[in-house]
Amino acid sequence: MVRFFYSLLSGLVFAILLLLPGSVHAHEPGLSAVALHLADRELVAQLTFSRREIEALVPIDTNDDGVANATELTAARPHLNALAPRLIEIASDGRRLSVQTASVRLDTSDALHVHLMFPRYTGSQLRIKSLILAELARGHRQHVSVYSAAGERLANRMLDANRAGFEWSLAHQAKRPDSWPFHQFLHLGVEHIITGYDHLLFLFALLVACHSFWRAWRIITSFTIAHSITLALATFDWVQLPSSVVEPLIAVSIIYVGLENLWRRSLHRREWLTFGFGLIHGLGFASVLSELGMGSGGSEVVVPLSAFNLGVELGQVVIALLLLPVLGKAQRLSPVYPGFATICSVLVILAGGYWLLERTM
Repeated sequence: MVRFFYSLLSGLVFAILLLLPGSVHAHEPGLSAVALHLADRELVAQLTFSRREIEALVPIDTNDDGVANATELTAARPHLNALAPRLIEIASDGRRLSVQTASVRLDTSDALHVHLMFPRYTGSQLRIKSLILAELARGHRQHVSVYSAAGERLANRMLDANRAGFEWSLAHQAKRPDSWPFHQFLHLGVEHIITGYDHLLFLFALLVACHSFWRAWRIITSFTIAHSITLALATFDWVQLPSSVVEPLIAVSIIYVGLENLWRRSLHRREWLTFGFGLIHGLGFASVLSELGMGSGGSEVVVPLSAFNLGVELGQVVIALLLLPVLGKAQRLSPVYPGFATICSVLVILAGGYWLLERTM
């Protein structure tokens, strides 16, 4: 059993060291959005990206302080404007449309918005192809929505590097609009919790100090309810905090739970603490859907919000179901478990401290 704990601890140390270099951007969604509006006299494309992901192509935050100020954005604007026409290709009946005007702006949530205007299309078939997917990080996806001149949503597609385009008939405007791709947002939620290293470490820190399955389950449920609330509030744009505030607070939550594991013997009311921190983590989850421009989306965002949230919960429950039996059996069978839990908590504190420094410097 001692050998088992040594192997488990070594794996945890290796995992933390492996994840630390890229942890400052733990919530980069790997997701961008395109809203294509079929206006009467022109075709308008509005693209939304995380600023940090675009910086792989065009440096913006040149002093590397985590914030793109007005001076840096002004210096980068010529390069961004040059990049804009190379983001997406639109053709009408096989004839490629040329970009007439392009503009770029950065909002307070650190999302980069690109506005492209194409000339009026005359054909019956549109071909839409994302040109930027091959240049972004591996696994990046782009959600494309097509809207009529009246603002009615007509189509939804999720693109990736292997499937970077699709064709769409204008005759579809008279048919029932496409529904939101529920399964794709469900998968996105599962993927986000599995690759959300700070969320996973927070969850591990909660579970490693639990001494019963049902207490752990109450803690997980409390966390789930809390982050579901703020995920919904943030997606509907009722509550907004900048990532420069949310990300350090998530790191603080990790540090606090690790410290509490060391100094508190009784964790009977831990679900209330978990609920409070879950509200903060929900804002981190919401960054993914906000990258799709879904804030203030009314009833249209209910399906993707529900699917994404369900995916987060499914991923979280699967992780908990894998961890809890192992930790529970180890607690019952090994006298060295308290020391193991203490070392794990110290490592959690160190990882949270690293993230806090990265996100505030």
